[in-house]
Amino acid sequence: MRSILRMALLGLILVLVAAVSGLTAMRFAIHGREVSVPKLIGLTPAEARRVAADNGLLLNIESHFYSADVPEGRIVTQVPPAGVTVRRGWQVRVAESLGPQRRVVPSVLGESQRAAEINLRRRGLDLGTIAQAQIPGAEPDQVLAQSPTPNAAGAAAPTVSILVAATPEPPQFLMPDLSGQRLADVSKKLLAAGMHLGKVTEVEGASGPTGTVVRQAPAPGQKVVAGTAVNLDVAK
Repeated sequence: MRSILRMALLGLILVLVAAVSGLTAMRFAIHGREVSVPKLIGLTPAEARRVAADNGLLLNIESHFYSADVPEGRIVTQVPPAGVTVRRGWQVRVAESLGPQRRVVPSVLGESQRAAEINLRRRGLDLGTIAQAQIPGAEPDQVLAQSPTPNAAGAAAPTVSILVAATPEPPQFLMPDLSGQRLADVSKKLLAAGMHLGKVTEVEGASGPTGTVVRQAPAPGQKVVAGTAVNLDVAK
């Protein structure tokens, strides 16, 4: 009996040892796939890419910024920062320095969006965010504001975002029900509302007096704008 107990106890000990060994090996395997992000700021893109690769990481140059402290052509920012522990294969996003700001930000106010883009690119700048707003009295597609402002010093990036006047949307209203009304009267009402008469089709056997509307398109209740053509079916 004692021999059986000893064998069972020995088997339990061996199982516990195997479990602990497995957990330890798993921990080492997990930590073996983790690396500390190296410092890439100040390196050239080629150097940064090589250092990242040596540590099992990927490099993505996603933007460019002006910097009075970091020379042109070197890494100015990185995410994640140096010292953070990540898994191998992680992507480190960096920005490359353009050096001190040397380009003058031109004024594109009053220009069209296309003209503003051409103006900026001629000066080595890019068109950034384009926002639109409906401003009473403003010419459609005219640049109303820009950021950075003209001749701004200390711009962070070589991009200029603009606010452009949007094309005013025509007023909308609900299509009235024209059923049962005479064609001559309907035509006058449509003209008065800024719409016009479209295709008129006479329908044999339609209910209602001759020359009255039995069907219309757009249908009653639909949203329409000025200039809409209204097609009618009238009783013959």
